[in-house]
Amino acid sequence: MKKFFLSLFTICIVATSFSQKTISNQNHGWATYLGNHKITNKWGIHTEYQWRREDGFTNWQQSLLRLGIDYYVNPTLSATAGYGWIITFPYGDQPISHQFNENRIWEQVNMKTKFGRIEVQHRYRMEQRFLENWVKGNDGNYTKSDNLFRQRIRYRAMVLVPLTRKEMSDNTLFLNVNDEPFIGFGKGIGKNILDQNRFNVAFGWRFNKDFNLQVGYLNQFVVKSDGLKMERNNTLLISTVYNFDFTKKKKS
Repeated sequence: MKKFFLSLFTICIVATSFSQKTISNQNHGWATYLGNHKITNKWGIHTEYQWRREDGFTNWQQSLLRLGIDYYVNPTLSATAGYGWIITFPYGDQPISHQFNENRIWEQVNMKTKFGRIEVQHRYRMEQRFLENWVKGNDGNYTKSDNLFRQRIRYRAMVLVPLTRKEMSDNTLFLNVNDEPFIGFGKGIGKNILDQNRFNVAFGWRFNKDFNLQVGYLNQFVVKSDGLKMERNNTLLISTVYNFDFTKKKKS
C-alpha cells in the first residue's frame, strides 16, 4: 500500500511541474469492454475493445481493439502477450495533422495481493508500437511515409475495495482506484519520456466473479512529443467486464 501511494504522489508532483505549459482541458467519454476467457486452468484468451470519444461522446478520439493469450501461473499471478489495432483521429484543441493507424505488440504481467478486505493489483506492461506516418507535401496533400517505431512501458497500481460486503463476492458494490503512468524509451522519444498518465476513480457492481459494470471519472493527462503542448482530458468512463470460463463446460 505504501508503494502505491508513493507512486501516486510522485505522479502528482510530475503533473504539477507541467503547470506552466500549454494545457488543453477537454471533456471525453469512453465506453470499454474487457474479457479474459479461460480455455484450460493455465491458458486463456484476452479480448478488449475501447470506444473513445471526444466532446462527451460526439466525435472520435480513438478506436482500440486488443487481443492476447493469457497464461495463469497461479491464482494471483498471470502473464499476457498480444496484439492491438488502434486508430487515432484528429480531435480537440491540439489535433494531430492526420488520422493514423497503429499496430501494437504488447506483453504484461499482472499480480494480485490482498490486505484484509482490500485487493491490490500491480500491472506491468511493455508495448512495441508501429505507427503510420503521414507527411504533408508542398501541395498540401498528405502521403504515407515509412512507419515510426516507438516503445514504452506502463505500470498500473489498482486498489479494489468492496463497499456493501466484507469481501468481494456476488452482488457487491465496490470502489476502484487506480493510476497508470506511460513512460517512453528507446529511439524516437521526443523532449519528454512521460507519454501520459491516467488516474481513475470508479464505482462498480460485481454481479458475479465473471461479470461487473463500472462507471467513473478518468483523468487522462497527455504530454505531446514537443514537451510543450499537453492535454487534460476529463473523461466519463463506462466499463464492462465479462469473462467466459470454458473450463466449466468441459467439466459438466
